[in-house]
Amino acid sequence: MTSGYRIFKTAACLLLILVMLTGCTSTLWTVKSFFVKEPRVKMTPESLYARGSQEFQHGSYKKAREFYTRLKEEYPLHEMAILAELGVADAYYSGKDYVEAEGAYRDFLMMHPTNENVPYVMYQIGMCHYQQIGSVDRDQTETIKALREFERLVTRFPQSQFATLAEKMIRDCKQKLAEHEFYVGNFYFKQKKYDAALKRFETIRREYAGAGLDYRAERYIEEIRARLAAIESKEAAK
Repeated sequence: MTSGYRIFKTAACLLLILVMLTGCTSTLWTVKSFFVKEPRVKMTPESLYARGSQEFQHGSYKKAREFYTRLKEEYPLHEMAILAELGVADAYYSGKDYVEAEGAYRDFLMMHPTNENVPYVMYQIGMCHYQQIGSVDRDQTETIKALREFERLVTRFPQSQFATLAEKMIRDCKQKLAEHEFYVGNFYFKQKKYDAALKRFETIRREYAGAGLDYRAERYIEEIRARLAAIESKEAAK
């Protein structure tokens, strides 16, 4: 009985050791897998661009940028690397990250000033500013920047299809600026600050003619001048 017990005890110990060794092996494998990353599968430039475009179409702009960036980094001299640069900029733009998008587009212009996509890139820079335009009662710095970019495109590439699009945006920007001037001018008018109001309405007549506010601005100019003349007459009569 004692001999059988010893055999049982020995077998139990061996079984316990086996279980412990198996557990340690599993644990070590888990730790190794956590700290040691599997090597990244090498992809061709075409497959990287295709994956980036696929993610872009699905609205996964961050993932799209990752594939485009890999293409640029792994194949910097490949002809598709230029398309990947545009892809990164477009992904930022479509993701509404307009500041980063503008930076990426400007980097493209600096690196590829004679590329056939330059008119498109210039248009997109203008759109980066246009998308950040605030309401009529807000500062219009972004409107002015957008206007300048669109005008620069039309001047440099007048025959481009993007110049045609830019001309439409120029009219839209001017209308927004005219509406802003009208808003401020009307505010000054209500405050009876006629000199300040007059400058705003005269700016509309001088710089934004044809923006749809010509008639109303002219009426204000006439009314303000009449009031200023009346005030001047009263002052002279004292």
